Amino acid sequence: MHIILKFRSPPSWHSSRSFLRSQKSFVRHNNTDLHKRLASSDAPKALPKRPREKSWLWYPTTLLALTGAGYYAYENHQPFRHAVLATLRCSQLARAAISGAIDYKRTFAHTYASEEDRLEAVSQCHVRSATKVLNALLANGGIYIKLGQHIASLIVLPREWTSTMAPLQDKCDATPYEDIAALFLSDMGRPISELFDDFDPVPIGVASLAQVHVGYHKASGKKVAVKVQHPRLVEFFNIDMNMVQSTLGWIKYWFPEFEFTWLGEEMRENLPREMDFVHEARNTAHAVADFENIKTSLYIPEVISANKRILIMEYIQGGRVDDLAYLSKHNIDRNKVALELTRIFNRMVFMNGWFHADPHPGNLLIRPASKSSKSPYNFEIALLDHGLYFDLERELRVNYSRLWLSLIARSSPIVDADRRKYAELVGNITSDLYPVFEAAITGKPLRCDIRRATGMLDMASQTEEEMELIRNTVAQGDILVSVLDVLRRLPRRVLMVMKLNDLARHLDHSLATTHSSVRIFLITSKYCMKAVWQDEKDRFREGGLGFGSFLGSAWCVKSSALTTHLIAPSYRAFATGYSKITFIELMMDWQASLVKSSAWLRGFYSRGLVGAHDAAAGLY
Repeated sequence: MHIILKFRSPPSWHSSRSFLRSQKSFVRHNNTDLHKRLASSDAPKALPKRPREKSWLWYPTTLLALTGAGYYAYENHQPFRHAVLATLRCSQLARAAISGAIDYKRTFAHTYASEEDRLEAVSQCHVRSATKVLNALLANGGIYIKLGQHIASLIVLPREWTSTMAPLQDKCDATPYEDIAALFLSDMGRPISELFDDFDPVPIGVASLAQVHVGYHKASGKKVAVKVQHPRLVEFFNIDMNMVQSTLGWIKYWFPEFEFTWLGEEMRENLPREMDFVHEARNTAHAVADFENIKTSLYIPEVISANKRILIMEYIQGGRVDDLAYLSKHNIDRNKVALELTRIFNRMVFMNGWFHADPHPGNLLIRPASKSSKSPYNFEIALLDHGLYFDLERELRVNYSRLWLSLIARSSPIVDADRRKYAELVGNITSDLYPVFEAAITGKPLRCDIRRATGMLDMASQTEEEMELIRNTVAQGDILVSVLDVLRRLPRRVLMVMKLNDLARHLDHSLATTHSSVRIFLITSKYCMKAVWQDEKDRFREGGLGFGSFLGSAWCVKSSALTTHLIAPSYRAFATGYSKITFIELMMDWQASLVKSSAWLRGFYSRGLVGAHDAAAGLY
């Protein structure tokens, strides 16, 4: 029997690798099963997971819901809307103001190679800071535009600031016509179509507080100008004013030398008056009464109807008072226009003691005088926007008159003492700040390297280059803090009187007048003399009549004679000074006519009669 033995050959390396894989798989499989059994027996079951493919919807849905809720709250919940706007507006203004203050600090602390480099650096700093504030005010709109207009009116500020803020007079956004129509329904109770014919939906003028439309008033049959307040102005007034005052307060806290809190206080006090058109109508009537018996070219448009936010008044067709082409077309003498404007505003200040507080060329129109006009010239000057007037108490008015007369006089120890005395009485200006105050009013230099005029009348002999250098002196960095201190001390009424003086000088320059730049100062001096003389007469009469009333009519006659005897020397001094100034005026007017005649001849020689007319009108 054969036994066959079969021997297996040694396993190849392929078979060994497969065997190992199988063993590992077996162990892993058994371990996994073991863990699953343990987990299922000892641990609670896990919650089912949210499908991974739908998780991306949660974030945009939440964002959309929050956005919708925020929009709804902004449109329907006034406190929320106010809070959002307050935060945005305050942050814009605060960022601009603080950035400017830091810029000033760095500029003043820097060391420069020369005085010219320093002045140039300070001037550029003025421009940068003013531009930042301007952009913030334009972005905010509303009463912030009014804030910028107030800054532009502060003539003692550097020119870079006032010139940068000047465009705010014309950069205001109009309210859509739909909102204006809704305002008429809410305030007048009637639609525009029932009140007016041909009501122009496009305003002819837009200001910070209101805009003006033109239409035909059905009740009166007249063409009228309709002044309509921006509807949302009232809604945001309190919050905007709080933000303005808070911002100015923080600036004062961090930078005490940059103190403008007084400006916020003035705005809070005066803006409600400007926003009340019934108050404006009363001011208009008051101004008409003040000039009722005066032979003047001033014309004040008639008020037809007024309520708190809508004012209907006579429409005036005319040109801007500084439009030389318009004046030339209607043969209006630009020299007379400049002088008449100065007379109008000086009568308001020094004689009436009650004056228009928002004068600028946009509020002045000129037109040819009609046959029924009481104007002494061939033109009328229409004064618009009577929302804000200031009164001057007699003592302040007389002291300011005496200050002005001392500035007109030639410098001497007595005159200099009077200037400082009345500066303190008028504006709380101490001796250390007086040079800055005087330079701001008169243009006199603070630097000894400039030829100094000893009085306003001497300024006529100074060159234009000297005058420009004098004006720029006030803008120097080391004087700016003193200028801000002067602004803080001056009563608002005095600042507005200074603004009127500056307007007269600006228009005199814009009209390219041929008389001396001092000519308008002479008119102011004559009204100051009248104010002082009238005050002295009133004081004598009050004293005489007051004492005489106790002793009977016989003493009144004697007291009247005594008073006349006492005031006679004062009258002679007044008459002498008044006559001297009148004589100087005649001489300056004669010189101005010679200059105009010379221009006429040059124009005639180059371009004939047309050229002669244009040259005499200052057109080239």
